[in-house]
Amino acid sequence: MTRLAGKTAFVTAAGQGIGRATAEAFAHEGARVIATDLNVALLTGLEGRPGIAVEKLDALDAAAIADAARRHTGVDILFNAAGYVHHGTVLDCTEDEWDLAFNLNVRSMYRTIKAFLPAMLAKGNGSIVNVASGASSIKAAANRFVYGATKAAVIGLTKSVALDYIKDGVRCNAICPGTVESPSLRDRMTALSAKSGQSYAQVEAMFIGRQPMGRLGTAEEIAAMAVYLASDESRFTTGTAALVDGGWSL
Repeated sequence: MTRLAGKTAFVTAAGQGIGRATAEAFAHEGARVIATDLNVALLTGLEGRPGIAVEKLDALDAAAIADAARRHTGVDILFNAAGYVHHGTVLDCTEDEWDLAFNLNVRSMYRTIKAFLPAMLAKGNGSIVNVASGASSIKAAANRFVYGATKAAVIGLTKSVALDYIKDGVRCNAICPGTVESPSLRDRMTALSAKSGQSYAQVEAMFIGRQPMGRLGTAEEIAAMAVYLASDESRFTTGTAALVDGGWSL
């Protein structure tokens, strides 16, 4: 319970799913956590927990991100979890959906890294962990055209940051999950069921069926990898795209 003792972590999209599980895991391991989300109602239950402070953050707002970095100068760990999953092919993707996906999935990480990196460099230590996906440059997934493109960009961004600061004490890694149980996944199942005419059970079976282990991953399983990459245990690890996908990419 002390793997992150003495460290401060800044987490985006901490209201639910992977972001929330990671904020909780970081705090459990002794970190001081700043848990952020656009929807502050989702942060209910985190506020007041030992080691966790909550605040509103719009990951699409450059000024808000810069302000957060000015107010939180001691961040050792940056966990970028904000993201958007578009369902569809290139023919289904509108210009607005393309822009939203790249702005939220990639540009937000560019902004948070650019904002928090200088302080990490000043003290010669820091760990940046970005949530990418198995659906990326690693593997194609049906009806994940712009999502896969953005997550491939996240992997490229991660490797570039890792290499540029490899001698400066700052590490940057990505986690590439498979299909993970979360409220947002359940929302997508509901929407796809309504759009496709399939039953909810059929849509759920499709998502589970593409996982070789025959089950969905859990947010806590992704958070466990995040703790490792955030901790000093992984101090020789940078620029990786760590798969936590139940063998989906095999």
